[in-house]
Amino acid sequence: MIVAVSFVALILLGMPIGFAIGLAGLAGLASLGGGEFLALGPSKIFNGLNIFPFLAMPFFILAGDIMNHTGITDQLVKLARALVGRFRGGLAHSNMVASVLFAGLTGSATADAAAFGRTLVPAMVRNGYRRDYACAVTAAGSIIGPTIPPSGLMVIYGSLMGVSIGGLFAAGILPGLAVCAVCMLVIALGAARQGLPPAEHAAAPREILSTFIASVPALMMPVIILGGILGGVVTPTEAAAIAVAYALFVGAFLYRRLSWRDLFHILVRTARITGVIFVIIAFAGILGWWMSFERIPQAVAASILDFADSRVAVISLIILLLLAVGMIMDITAILIILAPILVPLAEGAGMEPIHAGIIFILALNISLMTPPVGACLFVLSSVSGEKIERIARKLLPFLAAEVAILFLFAFWKDAALLLPRAFGFVQ
Repeated sequence: MIVAVSFVALILLGMPIGFAIGLAGLAGLASLGGGEFLALGPSKIFNGLNIFPFLAMPFFILAGDIMNHTGITDQLVKLARALVGRFRGGLAHSNMVASVLFAGLTGSATADAAAFGRTLVPAMVRNGYRRDYACAVTAAGSIIGPTIPPSGLMVIYGSLMGVSIGGLFAAGILPGLAVCAVCMLVIALGAARQGLPPAEHAAAPREILSTFIASVPALMMPVIILGGILGGVVTPTEAAAIAVAYALFVGAFLYRRLSWRDLFHILVRTARITGVIFVIIAFAGILGWWMSFERIPQAVAASILDFADSRVAVISLIILLLLAVGMIMDITAILIILAPILVPLAEGAGMEPIHAGIIFILALNISLMTPPVGACLFVLSSVSGEKIERIARKLLPFLAAEVAILFLFAFWKDAALLLPRAFGFVQ
């Protein structure tokens, strides 16, 4: 009880989530036996970070930030408009397609939301879209970024749970594309009701080809990352380091938009983002050990099994729990704290570790666009000046569609594991 009370109180006082987790964990250790247990704290912090695959995270963040700084966002948007601009609401459709293309560069929903919030949202407003609807479309598409690899959440989950990161990368491709497709369907079905502008000019094949050729340097980034990992040539950490080298080459020599000053600021920004994530991971090691010592995972699992007596009910309850907790808590912290508790329960319900992982990650990604603490909503609100509640209302159809995709892949095991099986990560 003291741990829960401490954690909630610290969060309400505005303490950063990482430090709130750490202090709550220390309170738990103190309740077990005072100084002797508190002495375990430093070793648990070190063990929480002493996992080699975690090195991939700062490399992926750095590579994506370098590529984003070079201005490739505009080029990817041009390619997306050339491909789907011929439909009514073409800019909204382009937003979704651009999110797919952008996903292979950053793997970050907030980076996607910030980039398109500054570029596509103003463009959509100028072309007759309501600003709240433009923000909603951008928020709905932003979660494609951390679903289609590379994804920091996949690196964390795979490292903590001993699951193949390459297998998770493979498993994320189809759900990410499905989210894009279902959101485009929502846009098409609601085009008349939302009063979306008519179709733009249909790009000629020659224009599509020339735009595609100009986008090749950017599009090669996911090819390098996924091709190397799925082909078994490099590990995720090695692929991330290679991606940084490629991003530096593209930024400095092809696009010529990367100076030493720019690189310094990018490195500082990467250090800040990585530091926040690693603080959460490090302090979660203390809380996780205390929970294991008190056998809390077993107690939670027993409670869920008492409440849900079938495979469908167990999986549905896990998903609903993740969506609910994701509305009020940082998703990285949720993954670190709840995965050791809920994943064995999901596996007991018949899920493969990779299958459970991609469902966990997709559920948490969806929570990035749900109030009251959806990070993408805050980013778009701050960038565009639109009120969060107005964006949230326009998001409802997209949210319903994405939750439907989540449940579809949760219960359609063959679809969820199609690509991991094809690449030999699952038997």
